[in-house]
Amino acid sequence: MRARRRKHQGKAITGVLVLDKPFGWTSGLAVSRIKRLFEARKVGHTGSLDQLATGVLPLCFGEATKLSSFLLDSDKHYEVRIQLGVRTDSGDAEGKVLRSVALEDYAIDEAKIESALAQFRGPIDQVPPMYSAVKREGQPLYKLARKGIEVEREARRVEIFRNEITKFDGRDVSLRIECSKGTYVRTIADDLGELLGCGAHVSELRRTKAGPFHLADCVLFDTLKARQDEGADALLKEIRPSACAVQAFPRVNLTSAGLWHVRHGQPVMVPHAPSQGWVRLHEDGLGDNGFVGVGEVLDDGRIAPRRMIAGGPAS
Repeated sequence: MRARRRKHQGKAITGVLVLDKPFGWTSGLAVSRIKRLFEARKVGHTGSLDQLATGVLPLCFGEATKLSSFLLDSDKHYEVRIQLGVRTDSGDAEGKVLRSVALEDYAIDEAKIESALAQFRGPIDQVPPMYSAVKREGQPLYKLARKGIEVEREARRVEIFRNEITKFDGRDVSLRIECSKGTYVRTIADDLGELLGCGAHVSELRRTKAGPFHLADCVLFDTLKARQDEGADALLKEIRPSACAVQAFPRVNLTSAGLWHVRHGQPVMVPHAPSQGWVRLHEDGLGDNGFVGVGEVLDDGRIAPRRMIAGGPAS
């Protein structure tokens, strides 16, 4: 009984909060503090963001956690500053220095960096860093790394859509990177340093876009804390409807009969629906409201329910 009561503690809030994650916070800490602030029953993040990094971190509340995988699988944009001449074991400024060199011995200019960056555009195979949440036999790699254990990792195929220099001052190079899910910017920095021969690591990292969300959509934790005194309604205004997590999907309106069928797990035929792919399901006649979940178009043209959500505050 005690475990059951704990499970149902908190408010049944549903929706998405786009947090500008502070420097020094893990994604798990962000979830914990936001959950406590909103007194929410269930909150989850949509993919880890490095402790050193700041920027766009969508958090899903309640029923919206069923949609978190779509945000996890989405493309990401970053602005990163890379310090040349120093290599660390984590690929960022928080790691142990493995090597430090005098940059003047390497005659590195912007043209050399640009030539090296060509290796990190388009589809590439990338080996995840040891300091990552990738699991090996059920254990995150970073836990092994903290014990001084390094294991072999399989390369993963990722895609870099954009990777351009925005500034270079002779020591630090700033890049704008647009990439697919699973890309480690720290690995790009480390590999870039090895190509140049001088070593490198990430000194600053800011995520500027995750899926449909940009920095302009974010709210600061300090802003949320300040609004806490205004009451629960003031905080709930920052929660976006669940549908925003999949706003790129075509919208399909369901009649009451169609809604009944998908609520019971049955595919339905919907006139004028897309011929393939994922769709947002809405109850007909409710305008921008009435979002009930996500479906997938089957080979025979019917739409099968895949992630159905229940209603709730801010749903």
